[in-house]
Amino acid sequence: MTYSVAVSGASGYAGGEILRLLAAHPDMQITTVTAHSSAGDPLIDHQPHLRSLSHLTIGPTTPEALAGHDVVFLALPHGQSGQYTDMLAGTPLVIDAGADHRLTSQESWDAFYGGAFHEPWTYGVPELIVDGGKQRERLVGAGRIAAPGCNASTVSLSLAPGVAAGVIDPSDIVSVLAVGPSGAGKSLKTNLLAAEILGSANPYAVGGTHRHIPEIRQALTDAGAAGEVGISFTPVLVPMARGILATSTAPIAPGATDAQIRGAWEEAYGSEPFVHLLPEGRFPRTADVVGANTALMGLAIDRAANRVVVVTAVDNLVKGTAGAAVQSMNIALGLPEATGLSVNGVAP
Repeated sequence: MTYSVAVSGASGYAGGEILRLLAAHPDMQITTVTAHSSAGDPLIDHQPHLRSLSHLTIGPTTPEALAGHDVVFLALPHGQSGQYTDMLAGTPLVIDAGADHRLTSQESWDAFYGGAFHEPWTYGVPELIVDGGKQRERLVGAGRIAAPGCNASTVSLSLAPGVAAGVIDPSDIVSVLAVGPSGAGKSLKTNLLAAEILGSANPYAVGGTHRHIPEIRQALTDAGAAGEVGISFTPVLVPMARGILATSTAPIAPGATDAQIRGAWEEAYGSEPFVHLLPEGRFPRTADVVGANTALMGLAIDRAANRVVVVTAVDNLVKGTAGAAVQSMNIALGLPEATGLSVNGVAP
């Protein structure tokens, strides 16, 4: 069966990455692409790397344009996709790459986003541990999927095995991330100009203000955190177009042995196609995951500081966003999970 697909926000980075992956998917036919200010333009003018889709013209983002497809991807700024989802009730599968349907707590939404609160959808990170199982099980047959925040899923995947196994204390997590500016979208912003970021590292959303914090707390609570999840989260913009290198640490739980600690991550990810724990003493580079739906993870046990250290590299536009969305789509539709996705990066 071939599924007809519409992608909104097609002129942006997330929309473009979704289109790149779908263009190579044997079961998907991209029939409609939409946006706002670029409506009426050839898609190739905004996504010149997508040569196989040069026949498409960007239409306006309206419920009428998006309706009538088997699958709809919403790659819109936060706060915009919710206005369309109620009007797509007849669409079998809708996947939101924005934040509108990620959080289960309206209080958290009000504190970090504001505006209308929308119904939470099935979270699109298949490998996450949930109630002793995997989120993958909840995605089977899902009709509404919330793709993750790239920083949030990276940190959550980094620490969920330790939380679930009870070998780390989630009340005192510290995460510092090197992040490429494509995660902020394509809108013109002074702090994202090349003149501002080349040769520099710039922290942002410091001091507990980043919008992905409640998403991390939610995921780690679902993984089995007994008490409150406490996290100090500091992202830093660095001069690479795409990628996240997240260094997350948490205290070692009393009595946890080195074998139990590493064993928790080995058990969680040993059979996963896209999340790979590196051999002891090895740590990832963002260069190794560019273009891939792969999360590479290195783990260290710092007994002097009594903390577990997890370093995870992902491509923020693939595993962090579009790849997670397509992977979740495959599971929901009953297709082989890895269809259209690659574990191989691009080098150099």
